[in-house]
Amino acid sequence: MRLAKNHLSLALLILATVCIGCGRGPSDKHAGTGQPKSAEEKTIRVTGSDTMVNVAQAWAEEYMKKHPGVNIDIRGGGSGVGIASLIDGKCDMANSSRKMTEGEIKRTKAKQGAEPQELIVGYDALAIYVPKDNPLDSISIDELAEIYGQDGKITKWSDLGVKDPKFAEKEITRVSRQSSSGTYAYFREVVVGKTRDYKLGSIDQNGSKDVVAMVSRTPSAIGYSGMGYKTSEVKTLKVSKHRGGPAVEPTVKNARNGSYPITRPLQIYVVGEPTGIVKEYLDWIHSAAGQRVLLELGYVPLTERQ
Repeated sequence: MRLAKNHLSLALLILATVCIGCGRGPSDKHAGTGQPKSAEEKTIRVTGSDTMVNVAQAWAEEYMKKHPGVNIDIRGGGSGVGIASLIDGKCDMANSSRKMTEGEIKRTKAKQGAEPQELIVGYDALAIYVPKDNPLDSISIDELAEIYGQDGKITKWSDLGVKDPKFAEKEITRVSRQSSSGTYAYFREVVVGKTRDYKLGSIDQNGSKDVVAMVSRTPSAIGYSGMGYKTSEVKTLKVSKHRGGPAVEPTVKNARNGSYPITRPLQIYVVGEPTGIVKEYLDWIHSAAGQRVLLELGYVPLTERQ
């Protein structure tokens, strides 16, 4: 009899424990995350432009130091990936080095019930990179179009006036970005031409940093990437609008005054009017503190540009 009572007491204890656990349910935790609801509500998900990854990470680190209750998750993949993620509701902010297309805007409104909002957060000079020992010092938009564009006539370094026998008769190795990249789209529109396709046979890289690394280890290479990704193993070329015209260096000053011809805005897209912690974070990015981070990484601050 005493054994039966002990078994009954144990059973009641187990039942009570299970019921207590059941009482929490999804009201206290998000399904499948294992994280308290309050913690997940303070996470900002950011996806997109590889051009902006460096500054996005730096912004996040600086902001989280001063706001320990906020977690900012940064992911790259390219502007197209970020915009697609925003359309599908998988991120709160999409970093982009190109503008959203009309089709992307319509899909956002159809799936999310609100139009995306564009916020310009800074500017970037798109630099033209070659290995550090390449004798070329400048290049024009016209020449770049003939290097990268379909049926382009420039194929060797001698076509650009290079006489050094180490380079002159070598084929130019074109390093480019993947088609989902905002940098790829911008370069095509501004340099190659809206109605012209890229020439086949380039070495396409997934990230801005990867472009510079590939150029540094490929003696006959040329590539394009954000000026903030320069290393000691490469050099940037001065750029002119037309062959023989005045060539300008890719610097913050020249991007700010508009003299460098390949300067573009950097955008963050959100769905609808930003609120809560997303708005607070965006306000901080636009503040002097956020813009200072941008400048330190080689981009052009929005406040300076204005």
